[in-house]
Amino acid sequence: MRCVRRHLSDWSVRSVTRGWRKAGMASKLFDRLRRTLFKEGELPSETDCHGADDFPESSELEDETDCVSARLGGTLCFEGDGVLDSEDAGDVSGPDSDSDFFGESIDNACSSTDTSPIGPSPKTSNMITRQLQENWRSSRTRSIPEKLIFEVTDASVVHETNSKYVLYTIHVIHSGTFDKTPAIITRRYTDFERLHSRLRRRHGDEMDGVYFPRKKLRKNFAAETIAKRSRAFEQYLTHLHSLPELRSTPTFLEFFYLGDLRAGQMLMRVGRYQDALGSLLNALRLQEKLGCHQLLQLNQLQRVHWFFTLSALVTCFQDLEQLSEAQEHCDRALQDLAPSQEALQQHQLHPLLIPLLQSNVRLSWKISKDKRRWEALLQEIQEQGIDIGNQPNLKECLIKESIEDSEGLSRAKSKSEDVPVCPLQESCSSPPLLTR
Repeated sequence: MRCVRRHLSDWSVRSVTRGWRKAGMASKLFDRLRRTLFKEGELPSETDCHGADDFPESSELEDETDCVSARLGGTLCFEGDGVLDSEDAGDVSGPDSDSDFFGESIDNACSSTDTSPIGPSPKTSNMITRQLQENWRSSRTRSIPEKLIFEVTDASVVHETNSKYVLYTIHVIHSGTFDKTPAIITRRYTDFERLHSRLRRRHGDEMDGVYFPRKKLRKNFAAETIAKRSRAFEQYLTHLHSLPELRSTPTFLEFFYLGDLRAGQMLMRVGRYQDALGSLLNALRLQEKLGCHQLLQLNQLQRVHWFFTLSALVTCFQDLEQLSEAQEHCDRALQDLAPSQEALQQHQLHPLLIPLLQSNVRLSWKISKDKRRWEALLQEIQEQGIDIGNQPNLKECLIKESIEDSEGLSRAKSKSEDVPVCPLQESCSSPPLLTR
């Protein structure tokens, strides 16, 4: 050992003490030094250490070092108990584990004055780690609250045979998170004007103080007017959505999704299922962003529209041979339509329940998914004396449906004619589960 102390330079000792602080690792280093200096593995006597000819390595070390540091006169210690220089004081406890690393980070951030050179104890370190994990979880829950943003991204002048108007393209986006599926609507000034008049007629008290941009007699198609009106429509929709009494009303909700829902049905009637799919998916995104699926027990009309959207998507995906997507939307609808035992005994079933059950069983069989739950429900319905074989299929129910809005109007109805109401529309004035 004395021979090693004499010939090791100051910088090499400092490098050793920094890298290996534990006793086990120090012993391994010591063995390595022994094998390097004494290749034959035998420790020489104290007198033999002075012979430079016997050990050429010692001569090389002597030539490279001017003098031996006086600090090496003491005992070389790898335990970490001795007092080190200020230069090495920060290297006393290394990040041997996650707990030590987190503990040192917290101590440095808080500028603690009671830290010891050997770092926190394992118990304290574990406690600090738990606190850090709890703070991380709470910071994730304190994210930016989600809200809807209405942004006019385009405004184009449309020329038709007998009219000319500006068509505004509006993106409906969830803020607070990355919205992968923004929904899009296109509306003209008269659509906004109709929405405003209906809201004032039905919710006059809540509409007090809601500003609506006035129509101009001149320069309606000037770029400056269009830009100002675009910003005004954004503020108008944001203001309406910020009022809890108005954002859940059928009039406000239908302004967004009902046009796409009707367009999807019209395309389905002529067999254009790929085109109908785009309109129906956009209608579904709008309903989800507006929270329509959370109002199913409060607003019967939104309940009808919600299940119509899901069922229409099932039909389109099925005809396009996208069976997994069809089964997914079918299962989603059935989760809310499944009747209670009491409703089943009283034959109070939604008109779409049996067609959806039959579709889901077939789709699940084709894609090898578990269908036992819905097969059992179909069996229970049959045991109650309901003829499940003499039922219209899902596509027939949807094509015959007349989609009405909260004003009681449908696209197929004019002021002078009456259109028979489909059983789905009866649910607007009846209990959620209907007698078939």
